[in-house]
Amino acid sequence: MVNLVEAQKPLLYGIMKMAGVVPYTLEIEPGTKMNFWVPKETLKKKSGTGKPTKPDKPTKPAILLIHGFAAEGIVTWQFQVGALSKKYSVYIPDLLFFGGSYSDNPDRSPAFQANCLVKGLRILGVDKFVPVGFSYGGMVAFKIAETYPDMVRAMVVSGSILAMTDTISESNLNRLGFSSSKDLLLPTSVKGLKALFTIAVHKPLWFPKRLFKDFIEVMFNNRKERAELLEAVVVSNKDATIPDFPRKIHLLWGESDQIFDLELARNMKDQLGEKATIDSIKKAGHLVQLERPCVYNRRLKKFLASIPSEDKNPSMRIAIE
Repeated sequence: MVNLVEAQKPLLYGIMKMAGVVPYTLEIEPGTKMNFWVPKETLKKKSGTGKPTKPDKPTKPAILLIHGFAAEGIVTWQFQVGALSKKYSVYIPDLLFFGGSYSDNPDRSPAFQANCLVKGLRILGVDKFVPVGFSYGGMVAFKIAETYPDMVRAMVVSGSILAMTDTISESNLNRLGFSSSKDLLLPTSVKGLKALFTIAVHKPLWFPKRLFKDFIEVMFNNRKERAELLEAVVVSNKDATIPDFPRKIHLLWGESDQIFDLELARNMKDQLGEKATIDSIKKAGHLVQLERPCVYNRRLKKFLASIPSEDKNPSMRIAIE
């Protein structure tokens, strides 16, 4: 029987290519490969081979869209790519153990994911960019900003936190009625996925049972490694720190987010200080960029347009204005 989710992939891939991005696999280090969707204008075909040469530097300001834990990159950001690609060079990676990305390195920390993303961007010719991180991807984005501040022009985070401390992890799981992050984020049954979906949205829509079943088969692979990723996310309260981020940070939230609620976002804004701003979207939950894509895109583009250009290239300045 045809898997309905798998069957839709060619259509989604076609839409992404029409929006201006194409898949490109990078060897980050021996044993580690990451799949990126990159601006197609940066990949020129080598004469006579049909294969792309070394990627060119982006001609527009670079945006890095980092997905969360339940789906790969272009599934998470499918409604943002087309809205951004006219003025920005958009890069959409699959984090390690999502999509086509994998590693034989035992490090499962968000810091390792961040390091791999930055190495990949450097190979792609990107030296400055704006990370936009959703959920788990937001934690990776914070690690990028902390470790590579000279490369980050500003940052946008949706439905995420600086670090998943013991206290936050336990409190959230108790509030949501789950015994572990694995039970919540790595469902093995249709019932479990429906529960996750109900929590993640403002107003659940009806989908046939088979679609949930097919989604589990396609999107929840590499279970052992992903469980290890979840374990590596949690840090002890005593080890949690708030880095001094030198750039603007915009928190773009679903007002009805049940996983990381708006109150938590407001507290995080206060912790981050005057460089942080916050904006909430009504009738949207944790999956804010999928539930209210038009509103999300307008708010996101408004913030991106406010970031001062650091490049003397006139085409860069025009793209931001």
